[in-house]
Parts: sequence; C-alpha cells; structure tokens
Amino acid sequence: MSSAASTTLQTHGWWIASRASGLLALVLVTISVAIGLMMAGKVMRRPGLSRKLMAVHEHTAVAGIVAIAVHGITLLGDPWLNPGLRGVAVPFAMAFRPLWTGLGIVGGYLAALLGLSFYFRKRIGAKLWRKAHRATVVVYLLGLVHAFGAGTDASTPWFRWWAALTAPPIAVLFAYRMLAGKSAKRRPAPRPIRPIPLTEEA
Repeated sequence: MSSAASTTLQTHGWWIASRASGLLALVLVTISVAIGLMMAGKVMRRPGLSRKLMAVHEHTAVAGIVAIAVHGITLLGDPWLNPGLRGVAVPFAMAFRPLWTGLGIVGGYLAALLGLSFYFRKRIGAKLWRKAHRATVVVYLLGLVHAFGAGTDASTPWFRWWAALTAPPIAVLFAYRMLAGKSAKRRPAPRPIRPIPLTEEA
C-alpha cells in the first residue's frame, strides 16, 4: 500500500466506518419501527406471521442499537471531527452542528432504552411497556432529522429518494395505530348477560 493510500485510509477510514454504520442504523431502525407499527395496528393477521414479525422486529432493533453504538465509537477516531468522548456521549456538546448531532445522540439513547426494555417487560409490566414502546417512532424521526441535519449523504439523490419512500408508510402506519387505539377505547363494553330466572314447575 502506498503512503498516500495509507494516509487517506487513516484520515478517512474512521469517517467512512461511522458513515456506513450510521446509515445501517437508520435502515434497521426504520424496518424495526415499521414492523412494530404493523403489529400494534394488527395490519397483517396471517396465522403464525406475528411470531415471525416479532423475531424480525426484535433482531433489527438490537442490530440497530449495535450499529448506533458503532456509529458513535468510530467517530472518536475521526481526526478531522475529533469530537472526544464528551462530544459523542453528551447531547448538544459536539462542536459540529450541535443541534443535529445532539438530536441524534438523544435518539440513540432512546433507541437503547426502548429496545433493551423488551427483555425487562415482565418487570415493567405489559401495559406500561406498550405505552412506552409507542415512542419508538420518535427514534425514527430523530434519526431521520439527524441524518438530514448532520449527515454527509443528506444532499445525495439516493438518500432523499430512500427517505421519501420510507417516511410516508411510517406516517400512515403510525396514524392508523393511533386511530385504531382511539376507536378501541370508544368502543362500549359488552353488556353482561342476565341469567334467566328458573321458574318452579307446578
């Protein structure tokens, strides 16, 4: 390897790794959130499908958390950005576009909190866990805003096309989920069946 190529790899290698892991994290979070909304809204009700969707939802969520962690860790090696541990771990502390990077860090923490809560839902309680899990769509929104505000691929046509194709289905699924939840609350409870009194035979 030539000295120029070695220098280029040392200078841009960490940035390329962080860029790739960040894009992968956004894709995984998008898939996980979409599947979660489909299951919550009961859009697909084929026999045995819910278990498969749950497995994909769980695995993509965990993989997304790992990709987010790699995205932040590899930034520590970027000699141009040089964020330091505080810039990567503390929201809005990075000098480079602090608002957009800060929103991404908040989204990363929220993704870890909600994703890992799956393994503690028995302690949390199913009802409270479901309510908290609705915030997963916020993780997607924060990731998308972070990518547009701080990502180097935000101006590329392929990224804009990808966002344009994935954002509307997420919005429709979320709206359907909220409307379905409201209609279920408004639905009157079934009236108890009164027992028929037994008459004595003459």
